[in-house]
Parts: sequence; structure tokens; C-alpha cells
Amino acid sequence: MLHTAAFLIAALGIAHSILGERYILIRLFRRDNLPRLFGGTEFTVRTLRFAWHITSVLAFGFAVVLFQLAGQASASALASAIGWTFIACGLLPLVLTRGRHLSWLIFFAAGGLCLYWVDP
Repeated sequence: MLHTAAFLIAALGIAHSILGERYILIRLFRRDNLPRLFGGTEFTVRTLRFAWHITSVLAFGFAVVLFQLAGQASASALASAIGWTFIACGLLPLVLTRGRHLSWLIFFAAGGLCLYWVDP
């Protein structure tokens, strides 16, 4: 059952990113009334894009955790999966906003703490 749940959540993450990009984000970004942050709309667009796709990254992380739970994973394996998920989440704002949205610091710190707990 957990393997099926993991598959469903991973599929949801894929669909969320692809369909959201195609049918919501691209159409939203064509509008001319987006908020102007840091002097323009580029930061707004990049922030909305990473925030949308973080949901998918988190879905993939949960799918990994579910898959591991199906195999009676250890707490260390689960913490490692969560830590790497947070690291992946941190990459999105770091890259897409060029570090201007500071959430990447928190994601990296939380991910690093999880990974440190696994292997100090």
C-alpha cells in the first residue's frame, strides 16, 4: 500500500509541475499587472515559479519517505531523505531568484541539520 501511495504522490508532483507551468504560471506571467518587487516583475515571476515547484519537490520527498517506510526504513534513512528534500527545495529559490529570496538559507540549514544528525 505504501509503494502505491508513494507512486501516486510522485505522479501528483510531476502533474503539478507540468500542468501548473503550462496552464497557470505561463498564463499568469503574461499579465501586465504583476507586482513590481526589487524594481521589476522578474523577481515576482521567479518567486512564484519556485514557490509553485517546491510543492512538487516536497511531493517527491514524501514519496521517497513512503517508499522507505514500506521497507521498514530506519530513522536515519528517513532523516536523510528529508534532509536531501530540503536541500533540493533550497536550490529552487537560490537559483531562480539568484539568492534574493532568502528561504534558501532556511532550507539549507534545515537540510544540513537533518543530514548532520544522520552522520555527525
